[in-house]
Amino acid sequence: MMTLYDAFVPGCLQILESVSRLVVKAKSYCDAQSLPPERLLHARLAPDMLDFAYQVKSCAIHSIGAIHGVQRGNFSPDIAAPPASFEELNARVMEAADALGALQVADVESLSDRPMTFTIGDKLRWDFLGKDFLLSFSQPNFYFHASTAYDILRTNGVPLGKRDYLGAVRKLPSPPAPI
Repeated sequence: MMTLYDAFVPGCLQILESVSRLVVKAKSYCDAQSLPPERLLHARLAPDMLDFAYQVKSCAIHSIGAIHGVQRGNFSPDIAAPPASFEELNARVMEAADALGALQVADVESLSDRPMTFTIGDKLRWDFLGKDFLLSFSQPNFYFHASTAYDILRTNGVPLGKRDYLGAVRKLPSPPAPI
C-alpha cells in the first residue's frame, strides 16, 4: 500500500538532488564563461515569470516548506527574496533535502487528514486536508518550479540533458554479471 510519505517525499528528494546539481552546473557555467552569477540567478523564461533563484527557492518551499505548513495548519507564499548566490541557493536546497530525509513515514502519515489552510494575505483562502494540499497543490508546484529552473538554464546555454533533471531514478539493481 502506498503511503502519503511514498507519494511525496522520495520524489521531492530525487528532484531536490537534481536541482542542487543544476545550481552547481549554473555556477560552473558562469565561471567557465566569465559571466557574472546574476546573469543566471536573475534569468527568466518570460518577463512576467520569476527568475532562476526564485524557482530554486520554491522547490524548497513546496517540499519541506509544504510539510511544515501542514504541521502548522497554514501555508502562505514565501515572499522573502531568494538567496543571492549560488552557494546560498544550494545550501537552501540541501537544507530542504536534509529535513525531508530526516522525516519518518509516521511523521508524514499523521498529516494526511489534518485540516490546513492556504492563504495569500486577505485576498485568498483555500481549505485543504493535508494529503490534498501536498498532492494536489504543493507537489505540482514543486515540479513546476524544478522544471522551470531547468528550462531557464537550458535557455541560457547551460549544457544540460534530461538526466540532469531526472537525477537518480529509483530502479531495481542490475543482476550480477555471469561469471
